[in-house]
Amino acid sequence: MTKRLLIVEDDPGLQSQMRWCFSRDLDVDVAADRASALAILRRNEPQVVTLDLGLPPDPGGASEGFALLDDILRLSPMVKVIVVTGREDKENAVKAIGMGASDFYQKPLDPDILAFVVNRAFRLAELENENRELNSRQNGTSIKGIVAASPQMLSVCRTLEKVAPTDVTTLITGETGTGKELLARALHDLSHRCDHPFAAINCAAIPENLLESELFGYEKGAFTGATQSKKGKIESANGGTLFLDEIGDMPMSLQAKLLRFLQERTVDRVGSVRPVDVDVRVVCATHRDTRQLIDAGDFREDLYYRISEITLDVPALRERQGDPLLIARSLLQSLARQMDRPTLSFSDDAVRAINGYNWPGNVREMINKVKRATIMAEGKRITAADLELNGDSEPGENQLNLRQVRETAERTAITQALKTTGFNMAQASRLLGITRPTLYNLTDKYRIDTSAGATQV
Repeated sequence: MTKRLLIVEDDPGLQSQMRWCFSRDLDVDVAADRASALAILRRNEPQVVTLDLGLPPDPGGASEGFALLDDILRLSPMVKVIVVTGREDKENAVKAIGMGASDFYQKPLDPDILAFVVNRAFRLAELENENRELNSRQNGTSIKGIVAASPQMLSVCRTLEKVAPTDVTTLITGETGTGKELLARALHDLSHRCDHPFAAINCAAIPENLLESELFGYEKGAFTGATQSKKGKIESANGGTLFLDEIGDMPMSLQAKLLRFLQERTVDRVGSVRPVDVDVRVVCATHRDTRQLIDAGDFREDLYYRISEITLDVPALRERQGDPLLIARSLLQSLARQMDRPTLSFSDDAVRAINGYNWPGNVREMINKVKRATIMAEGKRITAADLELNGDSEPGENQLNLRQVRETAERTAITQALKTTGFNMAQASRLLGITRPTLYNLTDKYRIDTSAGATQV
């Protein structure tokens, strides 16, 4: 990693002195004001910035320096900012640390101490970068059992991590086999209820006449065969989490009783006249479209609003770009170890087949196919035939073309910058962190129309 340092200092004498404090292995840039500092930040992406708070047009104060600090942390949150202050300016140093600066240095200039502070900031940046790389290798998420690198799934995981510490009732929607129960367990494991029970019940798997007693429990003698009292799933989860899977299939007769429980947080056992207080978090899941169920009269709208204080919509595997192969390799590693075939890997046609297949059964289908292939593979390579997939087509090839991805990103960024600045080429080039001639070359290269009638000053 090339070490890049940005020195923000308006005094030319101090600029020169600070340059000489650092070894030649550092790539050092200097800026004298806020605008030039932001341009260098965008263009060169330094890991460390030394920031003098007294910048024009307020060289005697700190307003411009604080504004630049805020801009830097907003544009590049990982940058380590070292605020340079006067000896009697401790209040501003404390305020800067509170805003997100990583360290501060007090004048007058001491080359050895300044070099030590800057090198410490670089070391911290390196350690954080290594930690991010390690985390990215661990399937992109810290949620147990979830393997993901796609933006769609990572967004779901980030939302889950925010929601988990709260007690809000959560609805998880998505096709069968997308991992809804894993996410429900993650909500429990990442909450303050993790040391208490996690009780799950599938509302579609239990006959209607038994579901009520399974959920709410019953008293001895409540019906034929009730020889003793029994707690229901709701009471069993007291202090913990209740997971209602396939709640879209819950009979209408029970929906009203569930709604009352969610409102009152008390349970009425079958055959009992004494309600029982229960402290439980409720997580629901369904593969069905609840809005369609409501329109058809099969699901209560008031219950829907109770169970969907937060909704996690889990994308299908075919919508998660890059995840199918990542998940398949993770499954193969685990299954091959279990079956004492640790040298197994996917052949090129198997990789193409995994990326090109639609996966209507999602992860559940993939587990089935990878397990079968692990057993049936004759050599050290699993083929598309072992997976019972067609490996001839290569639909994901263009998605892996780095040049095309880069060009698409450049074209999108340039178009957005031009629209943001009213097609003012000078402002757009500063926003993008490139020179104006470079912007003209890029607009010509991508044939982007810049004739929007805006002045170009």
